[in-house]
Amino acid sequence: MEMLGPRLRALRAAAGRTVASVAADAGLSVPYIANLENGRGNPTLAALDRLARALGTELSVDLGEPGAAPTVGPPASLIRVARSERFRRIAVELAGPDRNANQVATGLVDLLARVGPALGVEPDDVDWWRLLDALLLVGLHPSSNSARS
Repeated sequence: MEMLGPRLRALRAAAGRTVASVAADAGLSVPYIANLENGRGNPTLAALDRLARALGTELSVDLGEPGAAPTVGPPASLIRVARSERFRRIAVELAGPDRNANQVATGLVDLLARVGPALGVEPDDVDWWRLLDALLLVGLHPSSNSARS
């Protein structure tokens, strides 16, 4: 539970959303969400599910092993990158006409946050841009099945 607030704030910031816009989409109050982001409150699963949907993601409950490290939100350097206009343009480009750009942006942040540790060092802004450029290259120019033969 101690990671819930930072995770919610990171997802919201990565999507370029305000607390008020998320609250409106989730049907929850601004103070309620602000309290959750600040580590206060005791949310219901229904409220968390509504928040997840408003943030373009889905609720996942993990009953992990005792003593296992909790999942943390994206690092500050990734949040900085995700707040940039360049990141927004990339999310829109990857979304295309058929998908929601905010959902794509949220998914990209989640994916990058999971891939980042594989670098073996704490990624900085340049590392995030390199990873994002690689994803963009693959996403916009996938290989065809005939090229694999």
